[in-house]
Amino acid sequence: MNILVDENVPRMTVYRLRELGHDVKDIRGTVDQGLGDPGVWSVALAEGRLLITTDKGFTEYRSVAHYGILIVRLRQPNALRIHESVMRAMERFQEAEWPGLLVVMRDATISTSHAGRPS
Repeated sequence: MNILVDENVPRMTVYRLRELGHDVKDIRGTVDQGLGDPGVWSVALAEGRLLITTDKGFTEYRSVAHYGILIVRLRQPNALRIHESVMRAMERFQEAEWPGLLVVMRDATISTSHAGRPS
């Protein structure tokens, strides 16, 4: 699966997703580093990538066709807890389910909504 990882996602998550065989673009260290949300969103759409972030602002795109959005929202986030939440979501949802799917991982709950798939 093609994945775009926002700057706030731990590098251990990037490494693990790559070990699992995913094509992961880590925005850190690229010309896209430091882009605002609209820029990150444009990269995810243009490259056909599931977006993984901790930025709740991306919920505004829930009704727009996309390749998947995974948002981790924890009360007391740290690298390990964010990593574990991402891994739980990746285990729970199959690759074919992600297009159009918004998943918000919280401490005790998972919220989902579904928009259309990109054309």
